[in-house]
Amino acid sequence: MADREWVTVATPNRPDAQVSVWLPETAPRAVIQIFHGMAEHIERYDRTARELARRGYAVAGHNHKGHGPDTPKDQLGYFYPTDGWRKIVEDGHAVSEYLRKRFPGIPLVLLGHSMGSFLARDYIMRYPGEPDALIISGTGWHPKALCLAGLAMARFAKPDKPAPQIDKIAFSGNNKPFQPARTPFDWLSRDKAEVDKYVADPLCGFVFTGRAFHDLFTGLLGLTRLEGLEHVNVDMPICFISGDSDPVGSMSKGVLTVADQFKKAGLKDVTVKLYHNARHELFNEMNRDEVIADLAAWLEQTMRKLY
Repeated sequence: MADREWVTVATPNRPDAQVSVWLPETAPRAVIQIFHGMAEHIERYDRTARELARRGYAVAGHNHKGHGPDTPKDQLGYFYPTDGWRKIVEDGHAVSEYLRKRFPGIPLVLLGHSMGSFLARDYIMRYPGEPDALIISGTGWHPKALCLAGLAMARFAKPDKPAPQIDKIAFSGNNKPFQPARTPFDWLSRDKAEVDKYVADPLCGFVFTGRAFHDLFTGLLGLTRLEGLEHVNVDMPICFISGDSDPVGSMSKGVLTVADQFKKAGLKDVTVKLYHNARHELFNEMNRDEVIADLAAWLEQTMRKLY
């Protein structure tokens, strides 16, 4: 069984980013850094991290600002007073630098899920040449007009208070393909037990504040400016994974749009794996063992390229 520890890492914006590190029994072949999604926390990746550690990888991930057990309840869903999206990406990069120093000489693979996938896509444009490989889970494509509309709504919301009206507009459509729905979060997974865990978790499913929604739409708008992809290492291995019934990815259409844009930007090593009938959270889906096995096979192939 993998060893696990918590460490505190200082970033340019916060002195106390809590990073969970899962260690394999032998010297790690690579370190996989996880960017978790919106309104959740890194603890939800424990099972996935242990499976990857069992295969010889060190795995690490931090709770984004405004997330996790060390965040006061009234600050859940709030990033920073200004430039929140940029600062969240900077926090992630600071954790990457810590991991590079702790695990020198081995590849660093960035795994971003959902909102974490948007952060990861921004990350590779802000920090050319990093990471060594990229896994994008549960991503989607958001047109410029949609992002601008979201920003307009966020400007009228209270910055430091939850914005339920924006939340409803942004996410109420996710459950429509799965009616009659048992919970508001059926779109996450076909596994009822996993959905119930999410619903019962006080650190999941909270509503973002007006300022955090502004930050989120700012980040998504930035991803529509594709010129940043010109600076990405064209040989970096990139793997997109998604359920073909994931509403965040527009039932796979948005995922394929983003992957095609990466290819058109000149990236040479782009893999796309879609899972039939799977929903948003592949690592908590009915076929999660298949997902991990496929990911392990891709990582094995990628390690041969990087070493």
